[in-house]
Amino acid sequence: MIELAELRELAPMVLSAVVRRYRDFAASEDAVQEALLAAAQQWPVTGVPEHPRAWLISVASRRMVDHVRSEAARRKREEIVVSLVPPEDQLALQADTEAHDDTLELLFTCCHPALSPSSAIALTLRAVGGLTTLEIAKAYLVPEATMAQRISRAKATIKESATGFDPPTEADVAARMRAVTHVLYLMFNEGYTASAGAELVRTDLAFEAIRVTRMLLRKRPDDPEVAGLLALMLLTDARRTARTGPHGELVPLDEQDRSRWDRTQIAEGTALVTAAFARGAVGPYQLQAAIAACHDEAASTEATDWPQIVALYSVLLAIEDNPMVALNLAIAEAMVDGPAAGLARLAQVDARLGGHYRVDAVRAHLLERAGDLAGARTHYERAAARTASLAERDYLLARAAQLRDR
Repeated sequence: MIELAELRELAPMVLSAVVRRYRDFAASEDAVQEALLAAAQQWPVTGVPEHPRAWLISVASRRMVDHVRSEAARRKREEIVVSLVPPEDQLALQADTEAHDDTLELLFTCCHPALSPSSAIALTLRAVGGLTTLEIAKAYLVPEATMAQRISRAKATIKESATGFDPPTEADVAARMRAVTHVLYLMFNEGYTASAGAELVRTDLAFEAIRVTRMLLRKRPDDPEVAGLLALMLLTDARRTARTGPHGELVPLDEQDRSRWDRTQIAEGTALVTAAFARGAVGPYQLQAAIAACHDEAASTEATDWPQIVALYSVLLAIEDNPMVALNLAIAEAMVDGPAAGLARLAQVDARLGGHYRVDAVRAHLLERAGDLAGARTHYERAAARTASLAERDYLLARAAQLRDR
């Protein structure tokens, strides 16, 4: 029986092939979703076909033919069917081989120059990552309806542009790298810590982000930031099995059983970021990977090189003025100079991230370290009320309950 992760891996390959043939992003996406649903219903009964990808493309192609015929009939222009979907193209589409993976092509197509960076990333998360509109909206801290409109406009813009769905040239690839790496970063983050729902981790999504980033590094082997991004993913994912307890509950970093961390991934990630740093051009992903390596190489929280982490976060904040980086810097500074230093840094973040549950969670942690148990309990409870992740909510409420009993 095919696993969900395998279907997720096939989805962007199928979508890319269908979009390339029919040049209609929205309709192609609908057709592929119908094909995936058909697979989920039929394959457990009939068995997985010999060529799953070709099967999905064939089913999605039939859905597209039906769509084109329906539109043509409504407009009384049946000749559109013949011009859009010639028989030889249908045969070629059904015979598409398993060996060619179109995921990167789809990824770069979504990061189209006609789109704003935020729209390109949102569309890619939807098409390549398979995230729902709600999940993407949460990542961008905007209402779901706003994100739905943004994605719809992005699809229409690509369709109406001069280059449309043409495969990107080498110049296009270079111009779109920033958006591509950012969307892979967001995709991995959503997989490693789901923004909503009962499960803390979406393993299939994290694995897909790692898989596609490996493909990107093979395409751009001399790009230190791509190497840094893959290193960051590997060094972070190495802790995955220790992040949850037997009932799926969240286990914070300082309480994790470090013997369960994946040392093979840590070694690969460390080697990647070390080689990337040696190239001289240091970027945000390399810095974050270096921070992850500091955590992974330490025997305990106390043995962690916190001054080095503070230094790395400070450089990262100078390069990329991101409030989430400042939030992490507050934690690191508290480990070096005490909770008062962390709270002072946190006060600078309030104006930009006020209302975000992570601010309350960090403040609660720092207040607890400072001995203000009542204040810590209040902010743990406030953070729990604001997160959409059930695993995080349960952890935060448990922390608040522990303080009430002290």
